[in-house]
Amino acid sequence: MKIRSKAPLRLGLAGGGSDVSPYSDIYGGLILNATINLYAYCTIEETNDNKIVINSYDVCCHKIYPLAKCLDIDGEASLVKGVYNRIMRDYGLDAKSFKITTYNDAPAGSGLGTSSTMVVCVLKAFVEWFSLPLGDYELSRLAYEIERKDLGLSGGRQDQYAAAFGGFNYMEFLQNDLVIVNPLKIKRWIIDELEASMILYFTGASRSSAAIIDEQKKNTSQGNSAAIEAMHRIKQSARDMKLALLKGDIDSFADILREGWENKKKMASHITNPVIQEVMDVAMEAGAKAGKISGAGGGGFIMFIVEPTRKKEVIEALKKMSGFVMPFQFSDGGAHGWKIYSTDNVHSMNNL
Repeated sequence: MKIRSKAPLRLGLAGGGSDVSPYSDIYGGLILNATINLYAYCTIEETNDNKIVINSYDVCCHKIYPLAKCLDIDGEASLVKGVYNRIMRDYGLDAKSFKITTYNDAPAGSGLGTSSTMVVCVLKAFVEWFSLPLGDYELSRLAYEIERKDLGLSGGRQDQYAAAFGGFNYMEFLQNDLVIVNPLKIKRWIIDELEASMILYFTGASRSSAAIIDEQKKNTSQGNSAAIEAMHRIKQSARDMKLALLKGDIDSFADILREGWENKKKMASHITNPVIQEVMDVAMEAGAKAGKISGAGGGGFIMFIVEPTRKKEVIEALKKMSGFVMPFQFSDGGAHGWKIYSTDNVHSMNNL
């Protein structure tokens, strides 16, 4: 039997960073994000060779381990191992030999939540394999705990919930780890207009978000008033952008995106750099209305808002840079998994 799963990557539209502790614990966070038709993928294949084989193409890791209920976290395939170890521990399952293969449509460090989405995707495959009773909230919460607590990786909470729920979501991150996901029912013409008005550009430079997020956390915990006030405004931008989106007011959406980027740059020193600024300048000179990094910053993807009639001009200008424009559409569904049975199994089931 084979088990497959996929989970969508996301664009962080507004409020990014307010889901990161300690800010979210003290002040509460608000996030507006939306999933797109780029995905993380996972396949688990049952084997009988008493081995665990991990092929993580997204991080160029190919390892073979003897069958065990706990795998050492040694910097190799940590996300897969973290999920496996937690599932084995929490549910008291017997170890089975298997081969697991993972890959992403976007490179690591892209700012689209690739790492957290992969954790959700792998977790969803194990949920499907062992028929575990996890809904979207439980799946998101467990994925967050695996990545942030078990593996000690810096980051926020929005990515796991976006990958599990899918679609446009307005998320509230409150004290005591309370999370409320509010799916937004956006009219089709508004989604079409937003897609027509957006460009997603990869800067050609992936980055590790950990250092940026750690600096952001330090600024909050040490009471850096300028950084905290900037985060308050970023959180407010999630409220404002939600209203603009529901009304289909793309001009206001662009204004909020622009203001959000200006405030985001005040949160940590490496959120922007000369490469990002040059891309921003080129796009604006060609006719873009606003732009913002998706994710923690420092590299990865930049989203631009443009007048649709000038979209081609901006794309042509960006093509002269070292990165590339990524075509995309917004997606509805969240993480899901399914089983594929061998021909012999199918024949056996049909004879029952």
